[in-house]
Amino acid sequence: MLQLLRIIAFPISLVYALVVYVRNFLFDIGVFSSKSYKTPTICVGNLSVGGTGKTPMTEYLLRILKNRKTAVLSRGYKRKSKGFYLANLESTVLELGDEPYQIHQKFPEVSVAVDANRRNGIEKLENLMSPDVIVLDDAFQHRKVKPTFSILLTTFQNLYVNDWYLPTGSLRDAKKESRRANLIIVTKCPVGISEEEKKSITAKLKPTTYQKVLFAALTYNDFVTDGDKEKLPLVQLKHKEMALVTGIASPEPLIDYLRSEGILFKHFQFGDHHHFSDKEVEQFKHYELILTTEKDFVRLKGRLEGLYYLEISHSFSKQDEEILKSSVKALC
Repeated sequence: MLQLLRIIAFPISLVYALVVYVRNFLFDIGVFSSKSYKTPTICVGNLSVGGTGKTPMTEYLLRILKNRKTAVLSRGYKRKSKGFYLANLESTVLELGDEPYQIHQKFPEVSVAVDANRRNGIEKLENLMSPDVIVLDDAFQHRKVKPTFSILLTTFQNLYVNDWYLPTGSLRDAKKESRRANLIIVTKCPVGISEEEKKSITAKLKPTTYQKVLFAALTYNDFVTDGDKEKLPLVQLKHKEMALVTGIASPEPLIDYLRSEGILFKHFQFGDHHHFSDKEVEQFKHYELILTTEKDFVRLKGRLEGLYYLEISHSFSKQDEEILKSSVKALC
């Protein structure tokens, strides 16, 4: 059925592809303008819709930049606030959106702002905070801003070169736009990916002479946490009646990891950035422990007892880690 729907949607994807091509062409020839800023900007983005690990990558960059005065600018998808909004001690997940709120909670020293108008957001941050560097979360398609440095993410399981345009595929931008990236990072790689496989993938991506291709795997903590003080080793989850609640684009790596650890669970799957209703929350209460993602946790915290999340992060080889660190630190 899914394959049939994709075939039916193919003509729509051709129209979408044409619109994307024309838009990028108008930027390329200067009909639409791209603006640079005095503050160094690092763009983290992808060519597809969700699921490439942008938020963990943003957090990885913030750790590299821990000795710099750093700001993060995001759209704040599905937030209730409007226009430019700068996070403060009283900010809620509804005002910021789940991913910016997650970053705000983990990195209180970082200025986190949301604004769909990236130009306005950058200018506001420059005037209000005077940061050394601004990380632009999910901004690869926002060509009105010309970032100082661009990082393009694509997953090992679904390289953008093998994908197609929405709604038949998951591409929201043209494959050739990858040339605007300084670094291409293949995320969600198998742990211990071979050098031969890296070479094969790099050949498929066809990087330009000024681009480097790096490889990252997802790593998981060996414990879950309630966000405060309590931590439970993963091994203890084997003895719990557990629900797994996900509202992310790609829960499969997490599911595979938990199963590899011998953990049993009932999976409640929702769409990306899902706002959980009271009725939905009620059905989770029948379980001894509710495990969720860090992004979903910020939307469920305070509404459930026995709620925990499993933190994830990207891991690189020493060589790739050094390339990323040196590239980022050179900007400011």
